[in-house]
Amino acid sequence: MAADPRHARLLTPADLELLVAAAGPGGAGVGPDRLRADPAFVEALLASPALHRLVFGMGDRDPLLVASPYLVFSVLVHQVARELEATSFVEERLGPGRTVPVFDVATLREWLARPVHRAFLAELLASYTRVASGTVWQRTGRGWRRRRYSELDPLRLAQMLEVVPASQRSTVCRRLGDLALFLAGVFPEHVESHPLQPRHLDRIRRLLDATDLGGPAAPPDELLLSGGPQRGLWLLEWLGRRAYGLAAGGGGAAADLPGLVEGFGRARRVLNMLTRRHLYPARERWFPRAET
Repeated sequence: MAADPRHARLLTPADLELLVAAAGPGGAGVGPDRLRADPAFVEALLASPALHRLVFGMGDRDPLLVASPYLVFSVLVHQVARELEATSFVEERLGPGRTVPVFDVATLREWLARPVHRAFLAELLASYTRVASGTVWQRTGRGWRRRRYSELDPLRLAQMLEVVPASQRSTVCRRLGDLALFLAGVFPEHVESHPLQPRHLDRIRRLLDATDLGGPAAPPDELLLSGGPQRGLWLLEWLGRRAYGLAAGGGGAAADLPGLVEGFGRARRVLNMLTRRHLYPARERWFPRAET
């Protein structure tokens, strides 16, 4: 499968130096220029134990002080891909302190085997180490109205669809899908205890339906009626699929979007595994505003 070209865009000069070091004596002639021009070679290095040691083997030093967030999370995503090869089941949450084994690991391996999906997850996680929030002004029939927005609040993010030009609505939908996946994948216990409120969900649904990017689509009744702890995760899965589908239909179809519309649950399980095995206790430090 073709390697993802976003490596050349997102890897910093310091990252490239680490990759050169990871290539070792067998990488004679390796330099930043070759790495930028050869994403397949970068993929091989991202999966190498040597790079993992360089990024995570620095004692108590925070990996984010050693490499960029994109490289740190790329290494972790590749580590999870290796672990899945030797795993017979993954744990699925049923609520606080309750899990059940899911043996359908082959579909997770298949989804994560695509370089475009691995690069997407790394970029997604890196993007939430810093988040955007602030205020925009919207002109209404009663004059100008100040409206707050936050990349970490599904409703406020969806409300940006009323403010941005039509050409940017697919971008907002894309980010809304990202948020649903990030929250469900990295903070599942928070999602369980703070599911989307029915009135907020209805407002988000109407905002999405009004984008002209796709026809109306309401959450299935069983999601709305469910009162169990998994309700929050299921609602975010519906929201993520819906938002990614609209983004793809609105001309924002990157190579990873089709795999996220149908594979949202797989991506979420991969992130759950990555979070459980590798993000504790750094999660609160790396994503300090994720639960605000």
